[in-house]
This record gives sequence, structure tokens and C-alpha cells, in this order.
Amino acid sequence: MRFVNPIPFVSDIARSKVFYRDLLGLKILNDFGNFVLFDTGFAIHEGKSLEQTIWGKSSETSASYGRRNVLLYFEHEDVDAAYAAIAPHVDLIHPVEEQEWGQRVFRFYDPDGHAVEIGEPQ
Repeated sequence: MRFVNPIPFVSDIARSKVFYRDLLGLKILNDFGNFVLFDTGFAIHEGKSLEQTIWGKSSETSASYGRRNVLLYFEHEDVDAAYAAIAPHVDLIHPVEEQEWGQRVFRFYDPDGHAVEIGEPQ
């Protein structure tokens, strides 16, 4: 067995596709309409349709899918350049900071409230 990838539920697949493709610079490998796979292995899925697939029905709630319980982690060779390009367009959790293990990272929320971290390679 091998782990393949996380698939965050998103409320608006078009908005999230633009966010991850245009703002974060991920390249789309396959776009199936309600499911988008990026060439990094990261994927997003339209939440209501995935709820239907998994549980046989969509939830009645309009609560955000991001619930402060998962961190989506990405690396960038130039974390300062990534911060300059991304920070003006997102709800920041914090700017670039050095972590206790020595890595520099910044964190923010995606359009569905999922926490995202961009770090320099270890």
C-alpha cells in the first residue's frame, strides 16, 4: 500500500482551480470538472459531489470545509518571492517566519479556509 494524495473538499471548484493554478502556480494534470489533479499529486474535489459519492448524500450545512484540522504543505525554492506574490491575495495566518527547526515558512488560508503552508525546501 502507498499513500497517494490528500483531496480537500472545496465549495467552488472553479474558484479553487484558479487559486491553486494561477496564484500558487500549480500545473493542472487532469481536469475532470468536479475533480482537478495537479502535476504535483495534489488534488481538489468539489465538495457536494464528493459527499454524494462517499456518503450517498450531500450535507445540508453551508459550513466552510476548512476546519483548522489539516495543513496543506507546499515548498518553494524562493519563499520570499512566493510570499511577495501570494500574500497580497490571501488571508494570512502569519508572514515568513523561521521555525524552531530552522525552516522559513508562511501560512495562509485558501478560499475554503484550509490552512496552507509554503516553506523553503528542507
